[in-house]
Amino acid sequence: MRFLIDANMPRSAAGVIVRCGHEAFDVRDIGLGAARDAEIARYAVLHRLALVTRDFDFADIRNYPPANHFGLVVLELPEHAVQTEIVTVLETFLRHGEWLAGLPGRLAIVGSARVRFRPPMTD
Repeated sequence: MRFLIDANMPRSAAGVIVRCGHEAFDVRDIGLGAARDAEIARYAVLHRLALVTRDFDFADIRNYPPANHFGLVVLELPEHAVQTEIVTVLETFLRHGEWLAGLPGRLAIVGSARVRFRPPMTD
């Protein structure tokens, strides 16, 4: 898969994504570090990228309908979460092939103890 990393993620997120066998693009490296959410979302859709972020604005399905995206991954962690905790949760998510296979067209809210999908995954 191909992922776009939002500016509120640690830079080390790209390394985790690549180590898990995927492509990673950081908004700060492509001139979108200070871009508005809508611009970042448009870029992700245009380039067929799943977005990885800690910004809960992207979890609002009225503004960002999952069906219009190649995947929205919103990490639900405390504001004070440190870089190691963030990348560990991201890596755990990336190691689940079935979650990744179902990600296009879905929002995944990823916490340290659970993952919720919208629309839900079916068995």
